[in-house]
Amino acid sequence: MKQLVLDIRPDAPPTLGNFVAGGNDELLAALDTIATLPAHVYLWGPPGSGRTHLLRAAVSAAATAGRAALYLRAADAGGELPQTADALLAVDDLHALGADAQIALFNAFNRARRNGQTLLLAGDAPPLQLALREDLRTRVGQCLVYEVRPLDDEARAAILRTLAERRGLRLADDVTDFLLRHGRRDVPSLLAVLDALDAASLERKRAVTLPLLREMMQTGLEI
Repeated sequence: MKQLVLDIRPDAPPTLGNFVAGGNDELLAALDTIATLPAHVYLWGPPGSGRTHLLRAAVSAAATAGRAALYLRAADAGGELPQTADALLAVDDLHALGADAQIALFNAFNRARRNGQTLLLAGDAPPLQLALREDLRTRVGQCLVYEVRPLDDEARAAILRTLAERRGLRLADDVTDFLLRHGRRDVPSLLAVLDALDAASLERKRAVTLPLLREMMQTGLEI
């Protein structure tokens, strides 16, 4: 697995480097060239798959490379989208676009070549399954389309082991197995549990074991 983690704390600024690649190497490679990529990109995946992280990271990378770049949530999109020339325009949660915003995005597609904009879009389903007006759905389907592939348990376990080692913790295998069988499996939730285990281990001067995790759950820790 390439470049498993750099800094994936929940409060860390999203970058392409701290996104856990899993099976998304091709997508990350495309986004790494987003500042100069001539094609529009649409990426999709379920909630928690990292769509927003990737959009924000790509906007940051493009801005660092000297390109105007803007991030916009569907909830904040209205009847007119930014027309900044030569900009990367990232629009998140396409499935939640209102009627006026759908028209605005369709118009953005139409003028993109003229004003040099590149569109980076994200939603929760492949283009054909998006509940959008037909002409907009067709335009989205003409983008480079990538599915954000979820992490498997091997990758999740490796993340926990790596971060525990960096903190000087020995994370017992049965703790990791228990969390992946019974807990929330998205990375931010797993990291929150690891933070709690780290704090409890220091406070109680005990190793991170399954009995410690069970005790913490009995006193209110949600996994």
